[in-house]
Amino acid sequence: MGVLEQFREKMDSGISCIGPSITLKDPFIAEALGPESDFLWIDAEHSPMSIESITGHLLAASACNKPALVRVPGSATESIKPVLDSGVDGIIVPQVTGVDEVWKVVADCRYPPLGRRGFGPRRGMDYGRKSLGDYLDESATELFVAIMLEHVDAVREIDSILDIPGLDSVVLGPMDLSASLGQLGNLDHPSVVEAIEKVIMAARSKNIYVGMGMRADQNFALRWLERGVNWVQLGCDFEYLVQGAAKLFNSVRQ
Repeated sequence: MGVLEQFREKMDSGISCIGPSITLKDPFIAEALGPESDFLWIDAEHSPMSIESITGHLLAASACNKPALVRVPGSATESIKPVLDSGVDGIIVPQVTGVDEVWKVVADCRYPPLGRRGFGPRRGMDYGRKSLGDYLDESATELFVAIMLEHVDAVREIDSILDIPGLDSVVLGPMDLSASLGQLGNLDHPSVVEAIEKVIMAARSKNIYVGMGMRADQNFALRWLERGVNWVQLGCDFEYLVQGAAKLFNSVRQ
């Protein structure tokens, strides 16, 4: 069973999937965190992550038998294409603003006739060892395509977005979503909660997975997992370093 099949099977069976955001370049980070995780979220949006750094993390994730999902900088084809051809398990596209942009993203990720992805895989075809037929048969299910809903304009179009063929998941970005509603950081504001719940209910009704990105906050994660989110990016590598060190050092000092 492939790593994405395992990931989907967990969510389909009601298991909450949890993973870290990886922002540091060294692939040892992915190798160290992989065994504790259900997936690895490699952040190329807010981190100075080159394609070489991303590929190193993909190799480490593969060694841990965990799916590697890369958040690319944006929806431009040139941001998506090289990551796809590096052999990634999934792609996360941030800051989409509406249904037209999501159509474009999905088209860039899927081969014809479903999409318009350019053909140039390397690792995905095991450097030519895998036959073209097998690769194309697997490509529809062996790539997890997710878009981030971080603006109220996209939330308003949620029903149309969810009807786009080839989209696997929507991912909520609570901080930016709250900002678009004029409530930056106020994640308990009724308008923010209403928008999040609207996305969850709509996606679950159409059997589309729901993810969420967040800081290392146990209570916030449990709150939304209990309300229908399937998978959460719970904190990031430097948070674990800082919080773990602070807790240990302060316990000794006291």
